Amino acid sequence: MKREIAFGIKTMPRGPVVALLLWSVPEALPAALSGVAVANAVDSGFLANRPAVGLAWLGLLLVAAGLGSLGSRQVYRLLGALVEPFRDTLVRKVVGGALRHAVHGRADDGAIARLTHQVEIVRDTYAGLIVVLRGFVVTVVGVVVGMLSVDPVIVALLLPPFLLGLGLFLGTLGMAAERFRRSVHADERLAVTAGAVLAGTRDIAATGAEEHAAGMVAGPIRAQADAERAIAGVTAARSLCLAVGGWVPLVVLLVAGPWLVSRGLTAGAVMGGLTYVLIGLQPVLRNLMTAVGGSGLRYTVTLRRILDAAEPPAEPERRAEAGRGGGLTVRDLTFAYGAHAEPVLRGLDLVVEPGDHLAIVGPSGIGKSTLAGLLCGLLRPDAGAVLLGDVPVSELSPERLAQARTLIPQEAYVFAGTVWDNLTYFAPDADPELVAQAVTAIGADELVRRLGGEVVPSALSAGERQLIALVRAYLSPAAVVVLDEATCHLDPAAERRAEEAFARRGCTLIVIAHRISSALRARRVLVLDGTGAAVGDHRTLVETSPLYRDLLGHWNPDRRLEEVP
Repeated sequence: MKREIAFGIKTMPRGPVVALLLWSVPEALPAALSGVAVANAVDSGFLANRPAVGLAWLGLLLVAAGLGSLGSRQVYRLLGALVEPFRDTLVRKVVGGALRHAVHGRADDGAIARLTHQVEIVRDTYAGLIVVLRGFVVTVVGVVVGMLSVDPVIVALLLPPFLLGLGLFLGTLGMAAERFRRSVHADERLAVTAGAVLAGTRDIAATGAEEHAAGMVAGPIRAQADAERAIAGVTAARSLCLAVGGWVPLVVLLVAGPWLVSRGLTAGAVMGGLTYVLIGLQPVLRNLMTAVGGSGLRYTVTLRRILDAAEPPAEPERRAEAGRGGGLTVRDLTFAYGAHAEPVLRGLDLVVEPGDHLAIVGPSGIGKSTLAGLLCGLLRPDAGAVLLGDVPVSELSPERLAQARTLIPQEAYVFAGTVWDNLTYFAPDADPELVAQAVTAIGADELVRRLGGEVVPSALSAGERQLIALVRAYLSPAAVVVLDEATCHLDPAAERRAEEAFARRGCTLIVIAHRISSALRARRVLVLDGTGAAVGDHRTLVETSPLYRDLLGHWNPDRRLEEVP
């Protein structure tokens, strides 16, 4: 697939390609007729004292050149239809790759540069390569046809050295690409090292560390110089290839001229052969070498970087084991919002057994929702790990993670569409009877009956949106369900019914509690106080946790924890 994208095969629409080939026919006329016109103008015209005939043949060549220019104009008009789909494919690759890295929690700092700069380099170079390669093929085909019409012996003399030079050039491309990549990497290393040294110029001067600083950049400078010399060597080899393919045919024809004339070849035919070399084979080979050897290498290196960066991050081989049984393990978990911020969570250890029912309580802003994001793999810890089964959640693919856990946040999401699609979003193949049971278990029967068949999100209250999201989570195949204040807009009775439904379902249930009643229903409670954490059942925490006793003392069924002073 990468190779097909690199050459634009997958993105080439068939119609413009066919039109391009058809318009290449008139463009081939000047190359095919140039030697024929010169040969006939000399033999039948000027050497035969018939200048009008000679001029007529040259005039025919001018007409062919006009038709060729018309073909070239149409080719350039068709170029956009070939290049823009290729550019669109690369843009989708860059954006898709950046999104996949973001989902895995890996920042893709180079995505903007690839999107705004590297994609345009590849697009422009791709267009230039199409023009050069197509022009090369058209010219060579036209020249061969023309030489055959003059005399087949000319083809036998001129084509072998031309093909030899072309083959030698193609043989250097792999070496040239590798040396060009080496030069790019050496340049990047030098830029990083030199930037670091220049940023510390004042400190270097103050401490007399000039010699040490020079030693730091000496290695990268040598590597960059070696890489540039290696590229210069390839350029010299390219000149040799041009000499073999572009000048040796000319020398061969001149040396063989007397022998050809002695065998009956006319002077016009010899001049026609020289014309094919000088204005056909030699220029087109030079253009090919310049374009492919220069722009083509930049195209290859830049495109490879784009495609490599678009590849999704590798997943560990053990990811399929995650989520079995629904157990969660938290080891020495630390997280802060920024490198210099105070940690929200520090050194937290926690084990949630499969099928457990855990409530997380604490004052507002203490880190409860942050912990929910870490447990669900939406945030990456600064230290420690969260394991789902026995695999870190940060190493799971989005697909596997979605199958293993479900998170319902405080602001429940519903979308415009059918009630059925909203309820079965996580279980599209759910049986209607199972869906009806879930609706009843959560307590959403009246809402579903009232809505009928369609959902208009703006017409729903916050509590109604939460009911739909709770049914959706209940139907999901995930073994772990995290309710991050997902019932805060429900009354205490509706909240109790929903939480007890999840507890009966047999999943591992973690509730970020906004009412202390959620903690009373849980088997265990985790209390966060900003400096540490306490975990245990209700009775144990009443005896051991002052904060829990304080929260409990301020509790009434309709009051939220966030309102507790």
